[in-house]
Amino acid sequence: MQETHYISSELLDLSTIQDVITTNKQLDLSDEALLNIKKSKQYLTTKIENNKTPIYGINTGFGSLCNVEISTENLSKLQENLVMSHACGTGDYVPEAIVKLMLLLKIQSLSYGYSGVQLQTVERLIYFYNNDILPVIYTQGSLGASGDLAPLAHLALPLIGKGEVYHEGERVSSEKLLEKLDLQPITLEAKEGLALLNGTQFMSAYGIHLLLKSYKLSYLADMIGSLSVDAFDCNMSPFDPLVHLVRPHAGQIKTAERIREFLDGSEIGANEKKNVQDPYSFRCIPQVHGATKDTLKFVHKTFKTEINSVTDNPNIFIAEDKIISGGNFHGQPLALALDYLSIAFAELGNISERRTYQLVSGLRGLPDFLVNNPGLNSGFMIPQYTAASIVSQNKQLATPASVDSIVSSNGQEDHVSMGANAATKALRVIDNIETVLAIELLNASQAIEFRRPKKTSPLLESLLKSFRKTAPFVEEDRVLANDIHASVAFIQSFTIDEDLMFS
Repeated sequence: MQETHYISSELLDLSTIQDVITTNKQLDLSDEALLNIKKSKQYLTTKIENNKTPIYGINTGFGSLCNVEISTENLSKLQENLVMSHACGTGDYVPEAIVKLMLLLKIQSLSYGYSGVQLQTVERLIYFYNNDILPVIYTQGSLGASGDLAPLAHLALPLIGKGEVYHEGERVSSEKLLEKLDLQPITLEAKEGLALLNGTQFMSAYGIHLLLKSYKLSYLADMIGSLSVDAFDCNMSPFDPLVHLVRPHAGQIKTAERIREFLDGSEIGANEKKNVQDPYSFRCIPQVHGATKDTLKFVHKTFKTEINSVTDNPNIFIAEDKIISGGNFHGQPLALALDYLSIAFAELGNISERRTYQLVSGLRGLPDFLVNNPGLNSGFMIPQYTAASIVSQNKQLATPASVDSIVSSNGQEDHVSMGANAATKALRVIDNIETVLAIELLNASQAIEFRRPKKTSPLLESLLKSFRKTAPFVEEDRVLANDIHASVAFIQSFTIDEDLMFS
């Protein structure tokens, strides 16, 4: 029997979301959420009946059409038109894992009772989530300011029997699937289209997906970097805690601590060194990896606040008897955080590629390009080229999206965050880092074999034993693309204890 996660006002965090995803929990509304949704809807209905003054998005047009009043008999049509007209997504398809996160986060936001939606609308979103009916959404179209309008319109289309969904491995018409499941399309009522479209769930879902992946890659960067430290026969003194306590950045201290733990018991590390100092890409791992960890902490804090917030517009405040049109849909906090994440992880890739370069350079007793008979064999010459190409691309992708803004909606929406663009390119950066680290792992594991019979630490020897089943030692030239892809798959399948990963 599947476990259930109850949507409530309790704070969502990364651990909870990871647990919901990995254990495939079903969603349901808590009694508190049920009450919040019903009260908000009832308040809005009464307000519309008793108030003839314009209320933005409820009985007016949208954006620069906010002064156009809409008659009562057209309020439902207004909301349906909004969803259809705003579904203008283009580009690639959003990965299904991120679409599912979008559903979860939209349900969470609507459950607080500040949005005035029907209970059946939220329940239908939950039905979609629980049955893996995932709307087809596109990566391009959001300015990240009036919320993620175009992506969220595609998220909402299946509610009214429009658009397409992924279901049971196929992309199918929402209309046909609803008929097959004997489900009627939802008739959207006043404000519902706006509540569904205004919000930051596209940016937020990308951010949560990236954070879960980034914490894992940050941990693996420390582990793989530690293997490279021994592979290059480096000094251990730069990781002494005394060095880091006099410059006590939290991430720096944590990285040095991890490296000491990973290399504990290493015969290579205990060996007397001929080199007084090592290149920065080894010596300064705590400082560089640590700065990325501190960035992760900031990004984590930003997104934790966001996913536990109400980001549609206008907001309904029952106790104060107010419906207020504000700007909580603006994605600037997320845009800045996503750009910061891209920059920080591009640097993690930069320093990884430099370690790979050093390992293939024929230094410290290692053969040129980490292969026997260099010349006849090119060995690991070209994987470093590949890593260099990727980190160069990441430098371009790390150019901030959040510094740009383009006026839209006839000047009404005159400053936008471009956070959606920051989100989609951040995913490309993080995916690229996965490959760069995989290439470093491939090189470091090869280099370690030239240190035999000396061993690295028991922990890293265990890592190597598992990895060798995926990518055996390279005796002579072979198609290394296969090894790189196998190394990426190894990293993707590598599991890390949650307490270690998020610490």
